[in-house]
Amino acid sequence: MGDGPNLEARARTARYAALPSGVLTGHTADDQAETVLVNLLRGAGASGLAAMRPGHRRPLLSLRRSDTVALCAALGLDVIDDPSNADPRHLRNRVRHELLPQMAALARRDLVPVLARQALLARDEADLLDELAAALDPTDARGLTAAPVALARRAVRRWLGGVHPPDAATVERVLAVARGEHLATEVGGGRRVERHQQRLSLSGPREHGAERVS
Repeated sequence: MGDGPNLEARARTARYAALPSGVLTGHTADDQAETVLVNLLRGAGASGLAAMRPGHRRPLLSLRRSDTVALCAALGLDVIDDPSNADPRHLRNRVRHELLPQMAALARRDLVPVLARQALLARDEADLLDELAAALDPTDARGLTAAPVALARRAVRRWLGGVHPPDAATVERVLAVARGEHLATEVGGGRRVERHQQRLSLSGPREHGAERVS
């Protein structure tokens, strides 16, 4: 796979495409800690800092990477070492081999359990905010403006949806339309949010054709 935008994401998609449906992953607590830092560097909010969600697809998420290595050795299992895991072109690898060790040295402690715990706390808080935001009607300009801004942002993000969640600047532009500061705004992908008689509408093309949501 050649270089280009979102190389890591494209490689991940290709890996999953080559695996059978419902495959389990070997992500560990170390991977979780790295994900927290990668998402932080990318400017993620609470949902991004919650990192990977535990579940049956990730049965090793509470184990350390060293535990899985030792277990494979004890069971005599052959392990394939992906050489791309050492490629410094990838942000995660630099976080793994450079940033996290430096942070641990500064803190004088193992930060993997700390970051994994922070992900758990962020996930619980993000889940609560999502539940509260689900009660908001994102097309009601008055209700959106009156709501706590943290909930309003989440309601707009859920409404806009898409494969890639809208960035903070896009969400803020939609809230500005709700407040009456602008009549409309572009939200990416050829879509547009407009305000008319205290209602917001979303129009424009989506992945499977054009549609309008009011």
